[in-house]
Amino acid sequence: MAQYLPIFALLVLGVIFGAGSFVASALLAPRKKETAAKLAPYECGIVPDREPPTRFPVRFYLVAMIFIIFDIEIVFLYPFAVVFKELHTFGLVEVLVFAAVVLVSFLYLVSNGALSWGPAKRLRIGLPERTSESTIARVTAAPPPGRAA
Repeated sequence: MAQYLPIFALLVLGVIFGAGSFVASALLAPRKKETAAKLAPYECGIVPDREPPTRFPVRFYLVAMIFIIFDIEIVFLYPFAVVFKELHTFGLVEVLVFAAVVLVSFLYLVSNGALSWGPAKRLRIGLPERTSESTIARVTAAPPPGRAA
């Protein structure tokens, strides 16, 4: 039981610190009402002319998770590198299987567009087949507004 005493003490200290932080925040925080000026977004002194998007792109989180997965993979490769000579072929096969699983999951994510930051590309159904006449018609047509001929 004496072996678990430091862990229990650390747990108690963590709970005391967490509770103390909440109590100190409640006692020391200013008690002012929020004003419209305090709630307004502020960026470099420029008043925003439109509302920010309500949702943050999910792709950002996917890229962050992929990054964390590869960080964890690298962390798991360090112990293997340290004891490589003792593990021989068994260790090499296990690391190759581990790397293959991570690579397959990465390829799956990439094939589903996890790293595509732009808007989703959709096929347009019903466009006429491209011929030399349609290409010539497109090239000789007037340039779109804002572009020089």
